[in-house]
Amino acid sequence: MNATERNGSWCQPLYEAKAAGLVLYGRALGLSHSEAEDVVQETFMALLQLPSQPDEPEHYCLRAFRNRALNYRRSLWRRLAREWESARWFERGAELEQSEAEAMRGLAELPAAQREVIVLKIWHELTFEAIGNVLEISPNTAAGRYRYGLQKLKVSMKGAAYGRDEPVGEPITILEAPSPFA
Repeated sequence: MNATERNGSWCQPLYEAKAAGLVLYGRALGLSHSEAEDVVQETFMALLQLPSQPDEPEHYCLRAFRNRALNYRRSLWRRLAREWESARWFERGAELEQSEAEAMRGLAELPAAQREVIVLKIWHELTFEAIGNVLEISPNTAAGRYRYGLQKLKVSMKGAAYGRDEPVGEPITILEAPSPFA
């Protein structure tokens, strides 16, 4: 049994669970959809070449993907192609709901550091400690980027309601206090 066959037993379920999320993460890092797919393939090809399974395969995979994605972006020609495609940050279907379009626009307009943390937290379900390890920042910095990014998204959604929160942008009426008893 060669290394590829041994690693296939742990790589295949990891690929099935994480590939789509990694493509989205690649988009958050500034890659086009096809570039992100290429980097996912390169990442898993490298994982198959490892002599043994890493201690934390999901975190190792995310870190390896991030490193490859950042290296991929450095090419001048790829950068020019990415800028050309920047108008289509997400693949858009024919019928997008207005709130979905606003959320995608808001996410695309966030600073890259905040967008990256939001994608790792929501789509990859990482803790702030794990995000800190992947990005080499403190968990508090990751939490701050997440919190500020979500605040910016909420404001950009122009009044969309979030769970128990009140809509943003609605006028608030302040009532006068009743006169005290004499």
